[in-house]
Amino acid sequence: MPSRPLFKEPAPPPLPTDAEIAILAVLWREGGSTVREVHEALGKDSGYTTTLKLMQLMFEKGLVVRNERYRSHLYEARAPKEQTQRQIAGDLLKRAFEGSAKSLVLGALAAQPASSKDLAEIRSLLDEFEKTRGKK
Repeated sequence: MPSRPLFKEPAPPPLPTDAEIAILAVLWREGGSTVREVHEALGKDSGYTTTLKLMQLMFEKGLVVRNERYRSHLYEARAPKEQTQRQIAGDLLKRAFEGSAKSLVLGALAAQPASSKDLAEIRSLLDEFEKTRGKK
């Protein structure tokens, strides 16, 4: 009988909502921040308690970690920005583009045209990706 692993790999956190992405963007840019600091950085008309509730929910969902050593809790994004972006892109790729990376890229470029400099950088990154993938 095959042995089972002792520990399961933790499931990735759920995909963040638009409001949660705005909060994560502040945390990625500023690092550990209090609710008040995040609320002020967002500059929204919504109240402080709305930001507080959102960040508490994000903690429960596993999107942020909370340092409770101080009177004002410090929140940090659990995952790096790039990891969260890959998770969102992968979900969008499956749901809206039937797994076609080509369609995703063309859709992104049609929605938001890239500069010549960006296109050159994308070409370079694709060349590098193809080289490293070919070595495996």
